[in-house]
Amino acid sequence: MFRCNMIPSSASRATRYVSTGPFYVSKQSRSLLSSYRKEFPSTAKQVELWKNKSLFHSYRASQGRATLAFTDGCCYQQHRYFFFGSGSSGDDDDDDKKNNQDKEKGKEKGKEAKDKNNGEQSNENETKAPGPSDDHEKKEESKENQSTRANYFSKGSTTHNNIWLPASRLGFGDQAPRYPHLMALPLVRTVFPGVPTHVTVTDPKTIQALEKVVSGGSGGYLGLFLRKDHSSEMPKGNDKPEIITSAADLYSVGTFAQIQTMTPTRLNNYSDTNESSDGDDVLSTSPSTSVMLLPHRRIDLISVDDIGPPVDVTVSHWDRMRYIRGQDSTRDDTIRALCQEVLSTIRELAQMNTLFKEQVAYIVPNTSMFDINDPYRLADLAALLSSGGDAKDLQSVLEEKDPEMRLHKALVLLSKEREVSKLQQEIQAKVEEKMTEAQRKYFLREQLKSIKKELGMEKDDKETLIEKYRNKIAEYTLIPEEISEIIESELEKMSSLEKNSSEFNVTRSYLDWLTCIPWGITTEENFDISDARRVLDRDHYGMDEVKETILQFIAVGKLKGSVQGKILCLAGPPGTGKTSIAESVAAALGRKFYRFSVGGMSDVSEIKGHRRTYIGAMPGKIIQCLKSTGSSNPLVLIDEIDKLGRDYRGDPASALLEVLDPSQNSTFRDHFIDAPVDISKILFMCTANELDKIPGPLLDRMEVIRLSGYDVPEKLEIAEKYLVPKSMVNSGLMVKLESSEQTMEVNDGDSEKNNKMDKLAPIPTYHLAEGVPPTLSIHRSALENLVRWYCREAGVRNLSKKIDKITRLLSLQVVAEEEGTQLTEKSKRKSDTWEVSSDNLHEYVGKPIFTSDRLYEKDPLPHGIVMGLAWTSMGGSALYIETQGIKRGLDAEGKPRGGGTLKVTGQLGDVMKESTQIAYTVARARLAEIAPDNSFFDDTDVHMHVPEGATPKDGPSAGITMVTAMLSLALDRPIKSDLAMTGEISLTGKVLAVGGIKEKTMAARRAGIKTIVLPEDCRRDFDELPEYLKEGLDVSYATDYSSVYDVAFGTDSVK
Repeated sequence: MFRCNMIPSSASRATRYVSTGPFYVSKQSRSLLSSYRKEFPSTAKQVELWKNKSLFHSYRASQGRATLAFTDGCCYQQHRYFFFGSGSSGDDDDDDKKNNQDKEKGKEKGKEAKDKNNGEQSNENETKAPGPSDDHEKKEESKENQSTRANYFSKGSTTHNNIWLPASRLGFGDQAPRYPHLMALPLVRTVFPGVPTHVTVTDPKTIQALEKVVSGGSGGYLGLFLRKDHSSEMPKGNDKPEIITSAADLYSVGTFAQIQTMTPTRLNNYSDTNESSDGDDVLSTSPSTSVMLLPHRRIDLISVDDIGPPVDVTVSHWDRMRYIRGQDSTRDDTIRALCQEVLSTIRELAQMNTLFKEQVAYIVPNTSMFDINDPYRLADLAALLSSGGDAKDLQSVLEEKDPEMRLHKALVLLSKEREVSKLQQEIQAKVEEKMTEAQRKYFLREQLKSIKKELGMEKDDKETLIEKYRNKIAEYTLIPEEISEIIESELEKMSSLEKNSSEFNVTRSYLDWLTCIPWGITTEENFDISDARRVLDRDHYGMDEVKETILQFIAVGKLKGSVQGKILCLAGPPGTGKTSIAESVAAALGRKFYRFSVGGMSDVSEIKGHRRTYIGAMPGKIIQCLKSTGSSNPLVLIDEIDKLGRDYRGDPASALLEVLDPSQNSTFRDHFIDAPVDISKILFMCTANELDKIPGPLLDRMEVIRLSGYDVPEKLEIAEKYLVPKSMVNSGLMVKLESSEQTMEVNDGDSEKNNKMDKLAPIPTYHLAEGVPPTLSIHRSALENLVRWYCREAGVRNLSKKIDKITRLLSLQVVAEEEGTQLTEKSKRKSDTWEVSSDNLHEYVGKPIFTSDRLYEKDPLPHGIVMGLAWTSMGGSALYIETQGIKRGLDAEGKPRGGGTLKVTGQLGDVMKESTQIAYTVARARLAEIAPDNSFFDDTDVHMHVPEGATPKDGPSAGITMVTAMLSLALDRPIKSDLAMTGEISLTGKVLAVGGIKEKTMAARRAGIKTIVLPEDCRRDFDELPEYLKEGLDVSYATDYSSVYDVAFGTDSVK
C-alpha cells in the first residue's frame, strides 16, 4: 500500500516526488495520479485555502487532504507521509504557474483524458474518476484515510523505537513552515542552520513532549535555544540542560529545527545519592532519547509562554538574508577581503589539523545551506568549524545580522582555532624530535654493538655480565661449596634466559648480591692492647668497664690467633656515650663500622630480608652490612634495641635471636639469599636505655655492660677535654690541627709499629682561629656551675647543648665587634673580658634551672618527711617522701568518724602503691612495739605524697623510706636532712636488695647527702664503686627495719 497525503497546492510537487521516490509505482498507479492531478486544482475549497496563505498555519493535518490509494497487487513494506508547508514567495509563484499551465492543458486535452480514464475504468474495474455523484464516497474515504494516518502515528509513537520523518519531503531551509508557537529545547551548544545535529534529552517530560510533537502531524518542528550559564542559580541536583528556571535562562536568538529521528537510549552513570549498604557507589541508569535534528533558519524569541518542562515559546522567523553586491560599494571590498581571509584560514587549518580537515570534508558535502559566495552562510560555516570556540562567541555569530560583523566574529573564532593548532603542532614537533633523537641514538648504539661484536671488541651484554660474575667469584678464595654450586646454577640459568624477560632481572639481582658478599674476606685486626687503650682513652673519658671488656676481647684474639664475634649490650641513660663508644671500639680493633637502628622496627624483613619472588625484594640489614663494609668481620651496632616494635608483619626481636646467638649465626639464612652465611666473626654491640623492655630470650644472648652515667668530676673532665674544644671548632672560634704521633715517644726504628700507628687517627690539637681575641675562653668555674645548676642529668648531652649556646654567642660577639655592628641588649657583651666564668655565665645561658641541691634546706626536716633514692632511665634521683596526718572529727555522739585510712598521691605505679600499703602495715606494727599507748594511726588519717607529681614513679625501692616517714609523723620526731635511704621492705620488716646503687649514690652526692642507708645485700655493689664516689659518705647496711630505725631515730629512741 502506498499513501500520499498532500496539500492541494503542492499536487504537482507530489507527483514529482512520487515519480522519483525509492518505491516502485506501477503504470496504472501513475495514470490514476495524473488524472487526479488534473482535476485536483479545481476544488474550490482547496484553491481558496492555497490563495489565502495566512490560513495555512491553522490548517489541521486532518482537514483538506486528498488521499489516493493505489492497490495493484504489490505489497509495500514502508509507508511514506509527505507534508509540505508554505515556502518562499518564489516557490509559491512557481507552483501557481505550474498549476495554471496544467489547467490550460487540461482544457485542451480534457476530452481525450476523460475517454482514457473511462476506458481504464471499464477495463480494469479498480477505480473510477471522481465526479459529483461520488461526493459521499469521497468523504467516507477521506475519513477512513485520516483515521488510518492518525492510527499510524499514534501507534508508531508507542511501539516503534525510531520515528522517522523525511526532511526532503517537508520543505528544507527557507521553505520550511513558519510556526509562531513552538516547543523550545534548551541546549548547551549553539546550533547553526543547515547541519544535522544530534541532541541527547534526559528529562522524561521533555521526551514525552517531543513524541507528541512528532505524532501530532505538524512535521516535528521545534525551536533550539542556547541556555545561559546560570549554574550557581540552578536547584541542587538539577543537571538536565533542557530544564530552565526562568525565561532569562535562554538567549533571544535560536534556531528553527525539525526532528529527523528519535532513538530511545539509557545513560549509565555512577550516582552518589544512591549508595549501597557498604558505602560503594551504585551504577544507575536513566532514560534518555537521542534526537537527530535538522536546523532550518534563525528565529527570535518573543516570549516564553511556559518554562515547563517542556518549554513553550512564541517566536518570529528570520527571512533569508541576501547580500547583493554593488548596493554598497564601500563595503564590497571589505566583505570580499573578509571572505577570502576566512577561506584562506580554513585552508590553512585544514593543512595543519587533520581532524579539522575531516570535519570540513564531512560538513560541506552534507549540507546545501553553505555558499562560499554568500558572506552570511560563509560566516556560519566558519563558526560551525570552530569547534573549540566559546558558546557565547558562537551565539554572537548566530545573532549577528550585519554580514561584515558576522564575518569578523567568525574570523576571530577561526584565528583562535589556528593558534591552538599551531601550538598543537609545536608540541607534536617537540615530541617527535625527542622520539626521533632517542630512536636515532638507539639505532646507532645497536649498530655500534653489532660492529664491536663482529670485530671481537665487545661481547654481548649477557656474556659480559656472566664474565663479570665469574671474575668477581675468582676474587674470593674461601667461598663455601654450597654457595659456589648456587652461583654456577644461577649462571647457567642466566645464559639460557632472554635478556628482556622478568626472570632474567630476578636472576641478575640475585647474582649481584651473591657476588657482593665478601666470602672469607676479613680486615686486619689490631692486637696491640696499648694502641687500643690509647684510642679508647682519646675519644672517651671513663667507661672503664667497656674498655676493659674490649681489651680482654683483643687479648683472647691475640692468644688464639683468630677472633670470633661477640654480642655486647651497653645499657644506660641517654647521653652517656653508648653509640659513640662503639665507633671508637671499631677504630681500636681495626674493624669496619656499620650502624643501624631498630627503634620502632616492626618488619621481620628488615632483619632477614624478603623472598625473591616479591617485586623490589632485598636482603636484610645483616647482608647489607656485609656488602657495605666489604668485610666478614665488621663491628655492627644495633641501636635502640629496647625499642623494637611488633605488628602483623612479625616480631623482629624473635628474628634477632638467630642473629645474636653465637651457636647459630655461623649458618645464618637470609630469606633473599636463601643460603647459609657465616656471620659469627661479626662483633655485635647493642644499645638500650632500659633492659626491662628487652625480651628475656634476646637479653640472655648478650653480655650486658651497664653505664650508670657521670658524676660532677667526670662531667667536668669531659667538658674540658672534649665538649668545649669540639664546640669551639664547630663555632669557628678554634681550628683543629692534626698532629702526628711524635708526641707519643715512638721508636722511629720500629717501622712495623709506626705503620700500625699510621692507621690510627692522630691526636688532635687546637688553637684559636684568626681574628679571635687571645683571652677568649670558658673558665672551669663556669663549667662547674653548668653541671651543678643547669645540667643535673646522668648524661652530657644537655651539657653539650649549653656549651654550644655559649660558643655561638661568643662567635656573634666576635664578628659584631670586628664589623662594628650594634647588638641587642640581650646579645651584646656586658663585661670587659672575653672569659666566660661563673660571674657572667647567666649572660650566655640565662638564669639557673636549679636553685638549691635539696627541696628542704633546714636541718632537721619537718616531721613526716624523709629523703629517698630512686633510679630512672635518666640516671639516679633523690626524692622526698612526704606524709601528713589528718585528725578525724567526731559524730553527734562524740565518737570518731570512720577508721584509720591511707591516701597516696604523686602518680605512683602499681608496684609502688603496693609498697605504700605494706609500709603502712609495717609502720602500724612497729609503732605498737615502740609506743603501745600511741593511737596515732587509729585516730588519724594519713596522706602520703611523692613530689613532682607530673613524673610517673614506680618500683620496689622506697619501702623503708615510707615506713620511716610514717613513723616520724606518728612519733612526732624529725629526721636529719643529710640522711637518705633506699631499699624495699617485706611485710615482716625484712629489708630487701634493690638495684642501681651507683646511680643512687651519685644522686645522693649531688644532693649533699652524708649518710646513706642501704640493704645488706647491696654491700657488694657499693664496694665496686670508685673511691671518689664513696669518699665522704657514711653508709649503713640493714637486714631488717630495726637497723634502719636506729640510724634514722637513734639507738636511744626507745624509752
